[in-house]
Amino acid sequence: MAEARPDWVPLGRVAGVFGVRGWLKVFSHTDPRAGILDYEHWWLGDGEACRRFRVIGGRQQGRGIVAALEGVTDRDQAAALMGQPIAVPREALPDTDGYYWADLVGLSVVNREGVGFGRITGHIPTGGHDVMVVSGGGRQRLIPWAPGIYVDAVLMDTGRVVVDWHPED
Repeated sequence: MAEARPDWVPLGRVAGVFGVRGWLKVFSHTDPRAGILDYEHWWLGDGEACRRFRVIGGRQQGRGIVAALEGVTDRDQAAALMGQPIAVPREALPDTDGYYWADLVGLSVVNREGVGFGRITGHIPTGGHDVMVVSGGGRQRLIPWAPGIYVDAVLMDTGRVVVDWHPED
């Protein structure tokens, strides 16, 4: 997914079209997936090309999400939005004592022995534990997001995540 503006948090992307009346298939990063529909407005696109849309309808459809946006009334308009990232301003997010995935992207990842693996470049939602995508040193590692098992600490003040992970894995 392309990155949203730095002060905004990516929530998903437009994955396809649904029907002929402008509805969109949406890939949601929220948990639960239908949580993306809780936001009244979405911003689609990147940088200067980012446009605000009011969400006027939506529902879970099978394992995915479909949504209707104000002003998108036919299949061609919906198709023009395919692949666009969906974001909201950070202040639109509910307050939390923890952090969001968007806060973790860019943090360095080290193991208990201090061996650096690179930086978090994304995550993969799964049915069990989400997976951190860690890139660095010419390789990519997929480390399960399992606090207390593989993730020892998230140190936001120093920009690090400490993991119980072997350098060869």
